[in-house]
Amino acid sequence: MKEVKVLGTGCTKCIKTIEIISKIADELNIEVQINKVTDPETIMGYGVMTTPAIIINDVNVHSGSIPHRNEIETWLRDD
Repeated sequence: MKEVKVLGTGCTKCIKTIEIISKIADELNIEVQINKVTDPETIMGYGVMTTPAIIINDVNVHSGSIPHRNEIETWLRDD
């Protein structure tokens, strides 16, 4: 199972990012655990300056925008 963290303040882009990742994971039948992280100290601990940011298995894979579908599919399929 992949652990996915979406870092952000709860803005519309952050919420949409969670929805998209969840939907794509379901479509691909890939089990993920998605956590929404809003704590500013935790977000800064990942070196994130713009949100939403996506952390997969403790690696920052994206930040600053809603990711494209093909990026998400690549992240979820990567082992």
